[in-house]
Amino acid sequence: MKVKITSAGGQLPCYETDGSAGMDIRAYLAEPVRLEPGERKLIPTGISIELPEGYEAQIRARSGLSVKHGIGLVNGVGTIDSDYRGEIKIALINWGEEPYIINDGDRIAQMIVARYETVEWDLCDELADSSRGEGGFGHTGI
Repeated sequence: MKVKITSAGGQLPCYETDGSAGMDIRAYLAEPVRLEPGERKLIPTGISIELPEGYEAQIRARSGLSVKHGIGLVNGVGTIDSDYRGEIKIALINWGEEPYIINDGDRIAQMIVARYETVEWDLCDELADSSRGEGGFGHTGI
């Protein structure tokens, strides 16, 4: 997969262990960013990627930042489409109770590259029955 370092000092995403599904993505900052409780900011990474058609990159929160500091993604999980060529920026939010400082090179998110399918809709009047039927939220218990 092609990757371009768009800013001097940008770092390639990397797998931290052999069993890692996600690659850590690092902040690219000229100076530290202070993220106040409840505040959200778009953090640059200094990289752009060229995904093959039929692939997406999912941006996910790092569990350590979430548990230890309350730092997460504004949109839960972000998607980078295969036709996007701009710099990857991470929308972080501070759900915690204390300000959090993000420094240049800090690992701020994870990226997972995955295949996806595109579909064509077949408009119909009825759907096939299933054992679940229309059972929704919480219908199988807590």
